[in-house]
Amino acid sequence: MIWPRLTLFILLYTTIFPLHIFSQELLPGGTNLTIHHRGVYESKISVLALSRTYTMQPILSEEGIKNGETVLFPIPAENLPGEFVIRFDYKENEASKPYPSEKNLIISTQDIELWVHPMFSNNTDSTWYMDGERENAAMLAFMTENYRQKEVLGMLQNFLLNYDDNQSDFYSEGIREYEKRRISHNAWIREQIKAYSGLFAATLFRFQLVPDIQWRGSEQERKQSLIDHYFDLIDFNDSLLINTRDFKSWMDQYVNIYGEQATTTALRDSLFTAAGKNAIEKAKPGHPEVYGWMVDYFFRGYESFNIQQGIAMLALYISDPNCMTQKRQAIQKRLDGMKTLIPGSIAPDFVFTGDAGEDVNFHNYNTGKPYKLLLFWSADCQHCFEMVNKLSNWYQQAGHKEKVEVLAVSLDETDTEVAEWRQAIMHLPGWKHILTEGGVNSTEANSYFILATPVMVLVDAGTNTILTLPESVEQMEAALK
Repeated sequence: MIWPRLTLFILLYTTIFPLHIFSQELLPGGTNLTIHHRGVYESKISVLALSRTYTMQPILSEEGIKNGETVLFPIPAENLPGEFVIRFDYKENEASKPYPSEKNLIISTQDIELWVHPMFSNNTDSTWYMDGERENAAMLAFMTENYRQKEVLGMLQNFLLNYDDNQSDFYSEGIREYEKRRISHNAWIREQIKAYSGLFAATLFRFQLVPDIQWRGSEQERKQSLIDHYFDLIDFNDSLLINTRDFKSWMDQYVNIYGEQATTTALRDSLFTAAGKNAIEKAKPGHPEVYGWMVDYFFRGYESFNIQQGIAMLALYISDPNCMTQKRQAIQKRLDGMKTLIPGSIAPDFVFTGDAGEDVNFHNYNTGKPYKLLLFWSADCQHCFEMVNKLSNWYQQAGHKEKVEVLAVSLDETDTEVAEWRQAIMHLPGWKHILTEGGVNSTEANSYFILATPVMVLVDAGTNTILTLPESVEQMEAALK
């Protein structure tokens, strides 16, 4: 499983410039971000904050900010301290179309002033902070020196990975030099963490520590050594870990060490379950929010790949009051569904509106076909459209319409989503289309324990018995045969 890696950003300095302020009231405990806009005709400026799902969510924005004007953004305390992206959709001149640029930065307890030329938002000659800015200045200085030291370590690591005689004196000397530099590098990082202990940036420094690796032995032994020592360098008592993008990136790398060893889907599921159990046990004695974050992280991964044994493993932790998971109800719902929605059980009944506007029970719905296929989907879900297109192509093939009645249950909620759904179903004739009230929280979704889409449930039309929950059209076709 390759979960995308997020890179550490390199941040930049600052000084002073013009005024005309768009301001909003600062909430208690918050921090002011003042942006002096310069160099382009006009910009829409948006502030994006790191969410608990590790996406950057817009929290504030101002449109029509002209060259020379200043905008003040009051950053709410709930987002602090944290990582932010300032997005500029700028027009170079009045006739230009908007063009995007972004700047990453840290905001904590210090009010920030930032002078920005949107076209060069990451160029220190054109964009800078006020004198005395602490978080981003510390991060820049740290990353500059860290890069220099890591460059040498990387060269030594490449040598150790690729040299053809790992029993030679030359190779042994390479190991000694690598270890000397690794230990020195880690000692320097710990000094930096101590020196900047009052800054949020110090939490990010920790992700640059280099773990121990057993260089002797096979590739598998090296990977096992890395797994054994992976968590030696992290402080799970630091609750600020969950405010960083690098925590997820760091965990993605850990999971990928397991993923590289998978040769079958069954082995992948087993390895990822083992990875989750090991990581959660390591986090368990730490801060309750970090412990809960770890459970949520693996639940999202297991849900994405439908790793049921991994989800079942999480049952050990959601009853622990020290585990401050935000997914407790979702995990329990999924566990309940895994017990209820199994081949051989009766499919949950629900009511939908028939063609004549009458109420119809799913159990009593007479199709005249041997099978009913429930497809839970959403029009704003790309994966759903891929599934729908494959299923539609399969359905149009000879003999398939006579076998299966497709009931496509939409979990779309907003007006925009519903409009997209109405447009989409025009190209899906022959199916029974059902629009729920409440989307993923609807009666239909709750009855089938739906947390994400798409989900298919193949049901015997005569007995309403679940035959299978196929993950693909190919699996459904195999079940029909």
